Amino acid sequence: MYAQPADAPKRKPVTVPGLRAMKARGEKIVVLTCYDASFAAHMEAAGVDVALVGDSLGNVVQGQSSTVPVTLDQMVYHASLVARGLASTLQVVDLPFMQYRDPATALAASARLMAEGGAAMVKLEGGADWACEVIAALTIRDIPVCAHLGLTPQSVHKMGGYRMQGKTEDAATRLRAEARAVEHAGAELLVLESVPAALAGEITRELAIPTIGIGAGADCDGQVLVTYDMLGITPGRRPKFSKDFLVGRGSIREAIDAYADDVRAGRFPGPEQIAG
Repeated sequence: MYAQPADAPKRKPVTVPGLRAMKARGEKIVVLTCYDASFAAHMEAAGVDVALVGDSLGNVVQGQSSTVPVTLDQMVYHASLVARGLASTLQVVDLPFMQYRDPATALAASARLMAEGGAAMVKLEGGADWACEVIAALTIRDIPVCAHLGLTPQSVHKMGGYRMQGKTEDAATRLRAEARAVEHAGAELLVLESVPAALAGEITRELAIPTIGIGAGADCDGQVLVTYDMLGITPGRRPKFSKDFLVGRGSIREAIDAYADDVRAGRFPGPEQIAG
């Protein structure tokens, strides 16, 4: 394992059942994207609960215009790097585009992400019947799944851009139904991205599994940001729902500490990051 910073806390490993227990206790879950061992070690030292090896690496690491070109081999590689920097933080890894198009493909891809990449949970986008079939096929074989609803980046071309989802009554009804469906299929965690805050709050209260928001208001059970956005180093315009935690601080570690503290205290997201 990658050498931990000297001040890394000694804590019990974060587990999949432990996330649900955190929701029951009303404890906010701190999540950040991570793509390598050095960032992973700092997240471990800051007590981040979940390190998400996101296919967002296509945008912020590779310079791609979307997450669609990211391959399974690349996700396995980055996951294996992150795993070396973690001791107690839970690692969740995205299934890349078209690697969960059917149960057989998803099982093969998930096996690699877990066996070679060190994932404790895999994440996939969508809540339609076919996605729920895949979730069920994975979970019945003891592969924990994080679902992802709202703005699903792998569907950017169909959506016509990165836009907030669930704004109309029909769209909100469909999103709530999909959230219940992925939970029923066996998902253990749900990311809600770019969803009106009121709707995200309703979904969070309706589900037994934890919700993790990104651009979805403060009432989710936890928050996630792309780390490069959180540090203000992503080229171009930073998403409105994000915040540059490096401003006024002397190191990346201090910025990660501040983010974790603000999520747990309910200070992030604040009114300036919430829309809808």
